[in-house]
Amino acid sequence: MSSITLGIVAVAAVAVAAPASAYDGTKCKAPGNCWEPKPGFPDKIAGSKYDPKLDPKEVAKQDASEREMEARNAKRVENFRKTGKFVYEIDKISEK
Repeated sequence: MSSITLGIVAVAAVAVAAPASAYDGTKCKAPGNCWEPKPGFPDKIAGSKYDPKLDPKEVAKQDASEREMEARNAKRVENFRKTGKFVYEIDKISEK
């Protein structure tokens, strides 16, 4: 390469790298705590248009569903430890 081409490449590399290293886009409150809301996003979500307004009945149904899932998975793991075979369907696991 000629020295002119090498000079142009070096200037282009510096021009591309300089802006990226100068701005990181965050204003950290503490090390590792760098989240900041988008402009217009409220400080408190409760009562704003971003509030999901979760229904306690639906949350309870989901909680019960997760507990049942964990119980099924515990049965599967227990059966696997006893037999060495993984059975997905709980109905096929014998209660021996």
